Amino acid sequence: MLDRYNDRWALVTGASSGIGREFAVRLAGNGMHLILAARRSELLNELAQELLTRHGTTSHLVTIDLATPDAGEKLYNEIRRLNVDVELVVNNAGAGLIGDIETTDPDEVRRMLTLNIITLTDLTYRLLPGMLQRGHGAIINMSSVAAFQPVAFMGAYAASKSFILHFSEALWAEVRSRGVTVMGLCPGVTETDFFTLAGAPGWLQKHTAQTSTRVVRKALKGLEKRRQYLITGWKDYLITILVRLTTRRTAVNESKRYFRPGRRLANEAGDAEQDPTEQAGPES
Repeated sequence: MLDRYNDRWALVTGASSGIGREFAVRLAGNGMHLILAARRSELLNELAQELLTRHGTTSHLVTIDLATPDAGEKLYNEIRRLNVDVELVVNNAGAGLIGDIETTDPDEVRRMLTLNIITLTDLTYRLLPGMLQRGHGAIINMSSVAAFQPVAFMGAYAASKSFILHFSEALWAEVRSRGVTVMGLCPGVTETDFFTLAGAPGWLQKHTAQTSTRVVRKALKGLEKRRQYLITGWKDYLITILVRLTTRRTAVNESKRYFRPGRRLANEAGDAEQDPTEQAGPES
């Protein structure tokens, strides 16, 4: 799968904070050089300096809005300009939107779907051929436990995560015999500001959450085992089993108990700016 971590290059999107930042720290600790892509250049610069000081690894920073239709192509062209082989891709950048029908902004939904689906798919198809030609490499695509059922008030978000999971599993089957792995990563609730920013303050205090450190540690262990998908918490895994055992009507109606409408889009990568389409904090 991975030729090795040390002195190889990895791409991490949504790297300025949250799970993306934790991936960057962990991979740099394993000796990887990093291409870090996110919107907030200040946080990217701080992270790059920290990685250089702590681990002596090189970081190339790409300040980019990944929710635009041509973002995947632009980022790929920047990677080609560097003339490096990307050994590992972490498609971490993504967004979630909580809202009822009347207050949901179609433009925000379009940006979310562009980020979650279009950019991720574009980068995956652009970077996979080089890995297949070399006979090694890996891609981690950020999905969610929400991928396993429809979620009321988060319908487009949950559907986008289902796409990512199914897309990743299909590619896993296609490339696994050629030395490459594609894994769908499905965390549950993670300790961030996602629910507060999305319009559900206090939600985390009522539910068990895992840390970004735990998510990344388990993700890299799962990758070494060449898993097609990975749910990072055993309770979350049990929930996905229960969803399969109950009726789909019951599952989606139960989801109405947990989520209520909000007005702000929350960026899972923790890549927040004043733009309401890029607010911080991963639900998954």
